[in-house]
Amino acid sequence: MISPTQETTPDMTQDSSQPNGPDAGSERQDPPGLDLGRLGPWFAENVPGAGDSLSARHISGGKSNLTYEVSDGTTSWIIRRPPLGHVLATAHDMGREYTVMTALRDTPVPVPTTYARCQDESVTGADFYVMEKAAGVPYRFATELEGLGKDRTRDLSSRLVDILAALHQVDPASVGLGEFGRPEGFLGRQVKRWKKQLEASYSRDLPAADELHRRLAESIPAEQAPGIIHGDYRLDNVLTDSSGDSDEITAVIDWEMATLGDPLTDLALMILYKRLGDQGGSTVADASSAPGFLSEQEIVDLYARTSTRDLSDFGWYLGLAAYKLGAILEGIHYRYINGQTVGPGFDKVGDSIHGLLQTGLDALDAR
Repeated sequence: MISPTQETTPDMTQDSSQPNGPDAGSERQDPPGLDLGRLGPWFAENVPGAGDSLSARHISGGKSNLTYEVSDGTTSWIIRRPPLGHVLATAHDMGREYTVMTALRDTPVPVPTTYARCQDESVTGADFYVMEKAAGVPYRFATELEGLGKDRTRDLSSRLVDILAALHQVDPASVGLGEFGRPEGFLGRQVKRWKKQLEASYSRDLPAADELHRRLAESIPAEQAPGIIHGDYRLDNVLTDSSGDSDEITAVIDWEMATLGDPLTDLALMILYKRLGDQGGSTVADASSAPGFLSEQEIVDLYARTSTRDLSDFGWYLGLAAYKLGAILEGIHYRYINGQTVGPGFDKVGDSIHGLLQTGLDALDAR
């Protein structure tokens, strides 16, 4: 995923280590960020049914939150912790992920079962939490969906939209999330936040960004009833189990940007991510460009049929999403030209922002 709080270089750590622990050889090799000797006693005491002799493997993460699979030889769990080194606590808040998934457990939104959270940094060196290992995989690329075919891909993308609409229908207070964020003035703060983000990556004049910001700031829609926002909702942030006849979304994951606010920002960002993938402008994921995946209009229409949200000013939300993604991409471009980002594709990111900003201006024109 791309976000201002995460590493924007390609993830080279997916499944990068093999299980380690007492059964991995005569000398245990702990994965980076986990001391199994310290973790074992805490795990056995706080995770129901767990033993204290653990093995672990690092699944993914770099400057983003780290994910591990941990096993006692009988059962496996998932641990999430912040990246190694000095990080901003607000950018990698384990309590945020743990709280929202725990709250959504009995709603129509599928989330992993959470078991325990540890705020004692002497155990792993950082706050972390433990959740179930849900079945399924995150589909990131269109090529990964080829085996499903057009019909199953269409059904899967429809389920993805249905779950987003269901999330936005959850009353935050009814699940204990009434104080989870500051929904009042949310859209205005978003416009200001991404302007600051863009200014922090300044390396060139972007008149279209200035114009888009001005028009967004001058036409902020009236606030709707606040809802729970995922913050980075798309197919590669859910787990899909395709082992049977249907492709079941078993869990929505990666809630580190969740908050309370206007949920249409989730829908608009999902649409803009799809547009980037369709145009070949995504350096991270293009699963939504697979044959059979719902079109932009089909996504919006399906969401509208299953949601009570007012979409009459949706063009403004698309403009905001374009401005946000433009700020993120400009940050990648800034790091690239300063030699701080390596990997294929980043030399073209700086050019892609222009079309994205124009997309935002066009969305405002079409309102």
